[in-house]
Amino acid sequence: MEKPNVTLEDYNLILKNAPDGIFYRYPLRLVHGVPLMQPIADQWEPVENFQARPDDLLIATYPKAGTTWVQEIVDCILNDGDVEKTRRAPTHVRFPFLEICSPPPIPSGVDILEITPSPRLVKTHLQYDLVPKSFWTQKCKVIYVARNAKDNAVSYYHFDLMNKTQPDPGTWNEYVDNFLKGNVGWGSWFDHVLGWWQAKDKHEVLYLFYEDMKENPKVEIRKLIKFLGKELSEDAIERIYQHTSFKSMKENPMANYSSMPPNVMDPSRSPFMRKGEVGDWMNHFTEPQNKRFDAEYNRKMAGTDLKFRTHI
Repeated sequence: MEKPNVTLEDYNLILKNAPDGIFYRYPLRLVHGVPLMQPIADQWEPVENFQARPDDLLIATYPKAGTTWVQEIVDCILNDGDVEKTRRAPTHVRFPFLEICSPPPIPSGVDILEITPSPRLVKTHLQYDLVPKSFWTQKCKVIYVARNAKDNAVSYYHFDLMNKTQPDPGTWNEYVDNFLKGNVGWGSWFDHVLGWWQAKDKHEVLYLFYEDMKENPKVEIRKLIKFLGKELSEDAIERIYQHTSFKSMKENPMANYSSMPPNVMDPSRSPFMRKGEVGDWMNHFTEPQNKRFDAEYNRKMAGTDLKFRTHI
C-alpha cells in the first residue's frame, strides 16, 4: 500500500474531513495473543518492523493510566520549564502514537513517525513483548506509568464510551468481566503492568505510579528530570507543577483532546479528562463486583513484588 504523503499539520484536517463511515467501533483481533483493534492488527507488520532511533523517547502505558499527564510533564521538562512551548500542537501531534492505524487515507502512527524529525517523542500502549525490538537494540529510554487496576478499569470504561473507534464497552458489569479476562483493547492489565515491571531490570525504563504522581507530583517531576538528564530550577519545577495539574490540563485544548473531531471522540458521552482521582472506583464497583475483582487480582498478582495503592 502506498503511504500517504502527509505532513503533521495535515493530520487533524484529514480526520475532520474523513469519509462518512470510515470510523466505527472496530472489533478486536489477536496479535501474538493480544487483542488490538482490527486496523492495528491488519497493519501490524510496519509496527513490528518499526525502526527506532537512539534518541527516541518512548512513553508506554496501559490505556487511561496517566499517559497524557506524563506526556505533558515530559514536554515541559524537555522545554526547560517553558510551558508556552508545549502549546505548539495537540498532544497527539507532539507524541505520535506508534501502533495506531485507521483505514486510508488516515496516516498511521508509523507513517507520521517516519516524517518526524529527531529527537522523537513516541507514545505506545503496547505490552512489553509487542514493542518493536529496535527500541531495545537502540537502547532507547522508556517512561512507563502504571495505575491501580480498579481506577484504571473505571477510567477505561468511560473512555470506551466516548471513543467511537473502540469496541462498545457494554454495561459496567460486563466490562468488569472483560477487563479481568483481558478482553479489551491492548489486552490484559495484569500482563501489561507485570511485563513492563520485569522489563525495567533489562532496559532503561523509568517505572512510575499514577498514585505517586497524584500524591506528590513534584517528587515524580524531579524523577523525570533526572531520568531525562536535565537540570531545572525550582521556579521551572513550580511552573511545570501548575501547568500539569488536572484542572489546568482539563482546560488546556492542547492537552484535553478537544481538538479531536466528534466522529472520533464524543465528549457528550464522557470527557476525555473525567476526574483524574485515586479511589473513584469506590463510586462504581458493587460489593459482588469488588469481591470478584479482588479474587482474580490476588490470583494473577500472586508472587510478584509489584504493589499498587487503591487509596492515597
